[in-house]
Amino acid sequence: MGSAGGNREGLQAQAPDERTQQWPRPARNLDVRAGVAVPGRAARAGGRNQCARPSVAARCSSSGSLWCSSDSESPAAVPLPRLNNGCQSQVYVVYMGKGLQAINDKNDILRLHHQMLASVHEGSLEKAQVSHVYTYSSGFQGFAAKLNKEQAMILAQMPGVVSVFPNKKRSLHTTHSWDFMGLSTNAEAEIPGLSTKNQENVIVGFIDTGIWPESPSFRDHGMPPVPKRWRGQCQRGVANSPSNFTCNRKIIGGRYYLNGFETEEGGSGKTTITFISPRDSSGHGSHTASIAAGRFVRNMTFGGLGTGSGRGGAPMARIAVYKACWDYGCYDADILAAFDDAISDGVDIISVSLGPNYPQGGYFSDAISIGSFHATSKGIMVVSSAGNAGRQGSATNLAPWMLTVAAGTTDRSFASYIRLENGTFIMGESLSTHHMKTSVRTISASEANAGFFTPYQSSSLDRTKVRGKILVCRHAEDSYESRISKSMNVKKAGAAGMILIDEMGDHVASQFVLPGTSIGKEMGDRILSYTSRTRCTSTMILPAKTIIGFRDAPQVAAFSSRGPNSLTPEILKPDVTAPGLNILAAWSPAKNNMHLNILSGTSMACPHVTGIAALVKSLHPSWSPSAIKSAIMTTATVLDTKRKTIKTDPDGRIATPFDLGSGSMDPIKALNPGIIFDAQPEDYKSFLCSIGYDDRSLHLVTGDNSTCSHRASSSVTSLNYPAITVPCLKKSYLVTRTVTNVGNPWSTYRAIVSAPRGINVTVNPEVIVFENYGAVQTFTVSFHVDVPPPGYAFGSLSWHGRDAQLTMPLVVKV
Repeated sequence: MGSAGGNREGLQAQAPDERTQQWPRPARNLDVRAGVAVPGRAARAGGRNQCARPSVAARCSSSGSLWCSSDSESPAAVPLPRLNNGCQSQVYVVYMGKGLQAINDKNDILRLHHQMLASVHEGSLEKAQVSHVYTYSSGFQGFAAKLNKEQAMILAQMPGVVSVFPNKKRSLHTTHSWDFMGLSTNAEAEIPGLSTKNQENVIVGFIDTGIWPESPSFRDHGMPPVPKRWRGQCQRGVANSPSNFTCNRKIIGGRYYLNGFETEEGGSGKTTITFISPRDSSGHGSHTASIAAGRFVRNMTFGGLGTGSGRGGAPMARIAVYKACWDYGCYDADILAAFDDAISDGVDIISVSLGPNYPQGGYFSDAISIGSFHATSKGIMVVSSAGNAGRQGSATNLAPWMLTVAAGTTDRSFASYIRLENGTFIMGESLSTHHMKTSVRTISASEANAGFFTPYQSSSLDRTKVRGKILVCRHAEDSYESRISKSMNVKKAGAAGMILIDEMGDHVASQFVLPGTSIGKEMGDRILSYTSRTRCTSTMILPAKTIIGFRDAPQVAAFSSRGPNSLTPEILKPDVTAPGLNILAAWSPAKNNMHLNILSGTSMACPHVTGIAALVKSLHPSWSPSAIKSAIMTTATVLDTKRKTIKTDPDGRIATPFDLGSGSMDPIKALNPGIIFDAQPEDYKSFLCSIGYDDRSLHLVTGDNSTCSHRASSSVTSLNYPAITVPCLKKSYLVTRTVTNVGNPWSTYRAIVSAPRGINVTVNPEVIVFENYGAVQTFTVSFHVDVPPPGYAFGSLSWHGRDAQLTMPLVVKV
């Protein structure tokens, strides 16, 4: 049996864990959208210009929640329409906030959970123990258990329960990038004028698919002993087996969480598990960890592409691994167990390159939102990915207490040119280095298969028509694997090459098993028109090569999920943009026998910000999560390397804060922001009150004596966020912000406003003066409608000082 924070052999174990005397906890998966039982009341007035906000219960129902408790002492569950599978069991998470203050002993907490479960199992303690999957008792309280819907509904009614939601599966959201952003890529990893040698005391936790400890990116040469404050574990897995896992002075902790996955996936789950340990079998976790905190590695290359030296953002920072994701995703129950342990272990930052499908459910029916809330309350920063849906309003990981990252491009492309018979060259994207010896005839897939080539069976292609030719196929899906699958089927049918028309035009470079390249729809239509006019046309696909500076950069990646925030429109999401397209980093050789790989996604953008957050933390150890977040957001830029406004890919329109948040991250400026917008746990409690939580529900979540009734009535916009969004401006509205001086003791800043179209913006005072380090100043921003703009309008407020300049987005909708 594993420890309380790790994997279990299943749910049949009848003895408590030797370390904690807790019953084994099952592992989790990566999906977070779920039902929730949240006690609450009608929303408090959010200011006279705010849109009417539905009650918590109404929002729960509209977001796919299972139950929302009423205001009574023993809240009655309000079920959604019943399903016919009420007697079928699955894993549910029972979230209890900070829990009962009178119960602190882990054994007492476990007994309480067993008693609660026994009450829905006909009083049988044995059945309760068998159904029990996890107990959460470090950073927050609650448990996961296998229940049917009726049992879950009964538990949702019990005192002390904040929410009950199904154990959903989450999706994972990929070094030249650091050089592109101006961060040194030398072995010393020092930044001129700033000392970041304290990196070795910063511990970054990664909730992901594990890590490959033997990778050069994770060697510990020259690193000092592990910080004495570290309380984590290194679960080694099965000794003398491929699963065996070891830590060092770089990877100082490793845990794994399998119970949630096993319970949901059933008997077939174990047959798909390669390593029952923190060892990475899919590569994703190794990739993200090396981007954020990988050591300096010389001569990195992917089949001759992207050759050069590489490193993570904070190469001397420590890594703690929490493997909650398996080959087929990550479950809520496992994700929460990972958060619970990470909070207890003593990490400084948690990086989460995964999230729910959109639209996201309520904050406390979402494992990542719950875990990050309690982590932030303990001073631990959480960095997350925005998602890869690429649509307006599709951003996830929306809570204001976490930093949410969109994906941008760099100026590096992996180009594979198509040479037409008339001498024209068309640039595509590819990781294929296969050589063609001669030009061959090129035909549309429709000539060999009726319509688009969407079936993945090579038998659907006419081998006689395909053999020896280049096949032009269309690709409407956004699945990375399906592109490879298509190339495999095209090769199996006997084709000599493949041109893939990517309808999304996302410039993601993919691997092909034969000479192949991806092009956008416009270029694809040109090629199809050319081949239809010239019946015997011949073309050649050239091997991929690395090109720097071909495209303007950065741009917002086509696949990156966009705002506005679908849960709380007053909170801007995403927060910031970082490189996420075609990123070269470490990999697990267990997947395709590769030690390095090139991936794309907000999963890759997230650890770029994590690495810089670790650098900021090393330079300013006492800073709060919100202070670090402010430093990264307010120093971001909305200009590309040519000093032109950043655009979106592939349509080339001007990017808005809904695309890139505050802008593209600037690592150097983030280390010395001058002034910051700080927020403490009390501010997030006020935020919860402003969106409809009452005294009882707030007390359940926080576990302290916090109340809403004794707080001054405030709007959601009162949160001291480094951006201002007013989604329902009627005529005039006033927003207050507070800034803290973290620069030179004597500093003066002047306000520069770029007002949203049709809106008059006034800042008071226009000049703020600080007389010492840590001094605090407050200013107001007044919005007045002059000419109502259609839809959202965007602007900015900048504070210019002698040594620093910071900018915050202004977003308004009338």
